[in-house]
Amino acid sequence: MAQPFLYNYDSLIITAVLFLLIICLNEMGFRVGRFVQHSTDSEVKTLTGSIQGSILGLLALLLGFTFSMSMQRFDSRSEALIDEANAIGTAGLRVELLPEQFREEARILLARYVEIRIGIGKVDLSHAVERRKYNQDIAVLQNELWALAVMATNADPRPVTSGAFVNSLNEMIDSQGKRNALQQMRVPEVVLLLLFVVFIASGGMLGYSSGLSGARVMAPTVMVSFLIAMIVFIIIDLDRPKRGLIQVDQSSLLALQAI
Repeated sequence: MAQPFLYNYDSLIITAVLFLLIICLNEMGFRVGRFVQHSTDSEVKTLTGSIQGSILGLLALLLGFTFSMSMQRFDSRSEALIDEANAIGTAGLRVELLPEQFREEARILLARYVEIRIGIGKVDLSHAVERRKYNQDIAVLQNELWALAVMATNADPRPVTSGAFVNSLNEMIDSQGKRNALQQMRVPEVVLLLLFVVFIASGGMLGYSSGLSGARVMAPTVMVSFLIAMIVFIIIDLDRPKRGLIQVDQSSLLALQAI
């Protein structure tokens, strides 16, 4: 599956470029404001201040909205991993309910399945070829486990023995599909681009308003711009499964290797 355009670039680079653009627009806005300062009456200056406040309010709204979206998706991916680990663990426990001749093979297949799921969890989504190979191996193991479950059911059709294993195996496969789907769910790129545009525009408006007043407030502007850029960085990073600095904790899956 093709990744969004921004996903191809490091979140630190995106944030740094965004911050530099804001500073540049702020300086340009200040120079334009200074140029028209003496030809602008007090009413227009007051109106400019009101517009500046509106843009900053819109920026705050977009930051809160986008941060909430990215955090929600991160939490969903974390919960999906825990659900999958629980499903695999349950299937592992229910191996003991299978007829004895199928138990050892089921344990080996599940151990290999856990190993591959942990492996693919470390691969960037942009590495399509490597992930495709992992997914092919996962599909093969799922088919082998299902075939084994069918044979076990034929040997022992009771729902409280082989039937219980089949149910847990079905939940395990479903949880893997759900987790894969959630990894593709991210904040729409158009929302991020709108956030960037408003952020840059707010920097330019701050500079223009300062130019009209004739008072440069560079240090506070840089500080505020830097803090907002850091929030934008967190939003982007949270929204990047397998790539950003903030990653879903795989300890639930890793714990299965010790079982």
